Amino acid sequence: MKKLTLIAGLAFGLFSFVPTEATTWGIDGVHSRVGFSINHLGINDVLGYFTKYESIITSSKEDFSDAVFEFSAEAASVSTGFDGLDGHLKQPDMFDVVAHPRLTFKSTSVAKKDDKNYEVKGDLTLHGVTKSITLKAVKSAAIVHPMTKKTVVGFKLSGVINRKDFKVGVELPGVVASEEVTIIANTEFAKN
Repeated sequence: MKKLTLIAGLAFGLFSFVPTEATTWGIDGVHSRVGFSINHLGINDVLGYFTKYESIITSSKEDFSDAVFEFSAEAASVSTGFDGLDGHLKQPDMFDVVAHPRLTFKSTSVAKKDDKNYEVKGDLTLHGVTKSITLKAVKSAAIVHPMTKKTVVGFKLSGVINRKDFKVGVELPGVVASEEVTIIANTEFAKN
């Protein structure tokens, strides 16, 4: 009997360490927007976003506490709604879309604060510079989409970076455009 109990205990111990298979979640580009906000002249916030991007979340836990967030955008897809400003943002002193055609983010850690709130740390690469940043993430409840029948979840992510840390608009005075840029991502992901 002791032998059987010992064997059962060992078997349970071995199987309890088998890693759970990770689930990937793909972004719904129609119902998501990823961009930024920057203050102009201390008066008004100008909004911009990227029209061509990819993003996935990989997680083996249902509560996303071990999630990895990955994002990549074509810098040339930046849009503010104003052609002249979009053209300026693509120039070498700003995003430099020829030399640095993509911007990327990959999380290095996720800290779950409560049922909805997370702190996401990761590496942002922009204008050829990679820096660690921290984003706040607010998760919506996961539901089954009524039309696609896939499980979907939403995340609102935000954080503040200094554009000069990434060599963006170094010569542009802070009075014209704030050095602080707020990252804004309202996203919807479908379980693959």
